[in-house]
Amino acid sequence: MFELVLRVPEALVEPVSDALADELEALAVSVEDADAGTHDERPLFGEPGLPAPGPGWQRSTLRALFADARAAEAAATRLQAGPWAAQLQPPSLAPVPDEDWVRRTQSQFAPVAISASFWIVPSWHAPPPGATQVIRLDPGQAFGTGTHPTTRMCLRWIALHAQARSPWPRVLDYGCGSGILAIAAALHGARAVDAVDLDPLALAACAENARRNAVTLQVAPPDAAQGPYALVLANILAMPLRLLAPLLAGLVAPGGWLVLAGMLERQADELRADYAPHLAIDVLDAEEGWVLMGGRRAGVAA
Repeated sequence: MFELVLRVPEALVEPVSDALADELEALAVSVEDADAGTHDERPLFGEPGLPAPGPGWQRSTLRALFADARAAEAAATRLQAGPWAAQLQPPSLAPVPDEDWVRRTQSQFAPVAISASFWIVPSWHAPPPGATQVIRLDPGQAFGTGTHPTTRMCLRWIALHAQARSPWPRVLDYGCGSGILAIAAALHGARAVDAVDLDPLALAACAENARRNAVTLQVAPPDAAQGPYALVLANILAMPLRLLAPLLAGLVAPGGWLVLAGMLERQADELRADYAPHLAIDVLDAEEGWVLMGGRRAGVAA
């Protein structure tokens, strides 16, 4: 990314901004008060009920973001050759460092307790005392840190329903994100776990998190999911869950479980109705306005 920065008088802010966005293909354009922080700084909003001091700043700084240096340089050249050139200060160009904003945000997360002994611990934290079962997690750019109620409810369900003497033979995490549910199922004894997602960044984060936790997952795009599964997990959003009802229910083995998350309490009836022709589901848990829904297919587990 490259940023083009130039000073613009009040009368040219709008036409130059429009030219950058429409003709010069800037990815984004922002406007700032060039005199901010000085005695010449001028507010744009007055006291309540009174007119604004003015329609814009006397001098503004425009910042335009471009995909690469070539596009930024071409835009600067055209601006300097245009009808406003005499009123514009020469623009400056500078590279904008790539920054993983998701990673920066998630680095603030602390360990999350699922139970007294089962914790989700980001890779940058040490496990807390008493954590005998731990998922070491680095979400990268994928959803799934264990802090959201839908994820916590899924993890609680896995911990409560895992059976040491009769582990799940096959588990599917549909829309795996960081892989947190797939890893939890593997740590709780599942013999084989498939983790699928549309997003290549999610698949990369899931594979790395599986390696960090020393578990084996089959990480792949969604079309790799081939039932039947003893447990199908899907923590995504209500609308895709509704659209996927025939597919997800059809992947559940006789005697197997379908566990869904990502819907609000007010959406539970819609999900229940959409899945009714395929598999009866109901609310299994609720937290902070979100619900966990699921059901068990009739028959004997293999």
